[in-house]
Amino acid sequence: MSKKVGNAVQRNRIKRVVREFFRLHQDRVPSGIDYVVIPKRNVQAFDLAYEQVAKDLGTLIFSQISGRVASSETNGL
Repeated sequence: MSKKVGNAVQRNRIKRVVREFFRLHQDRVPSGIDYVVIPKRNVQAFDLAYEQVAKDLGTLIFSQISGRVASSETNGL
């Protein structure tokens, strides 16, 4: 994570929250796929709630996974 996002304390908090999401959802996230999470510059790490991160990442990741499954089924793969 670049220094464009807060100081070291803030960057580490963001990393901990994102890691916690992946730890708690490791059974639902497919293996063999790398995810790069880049926070926006205006993220306030101390106001960052796990619930909001889980909602945002869950929406992105799980909708992408279901989209791949649906497209695989329609393509006959």
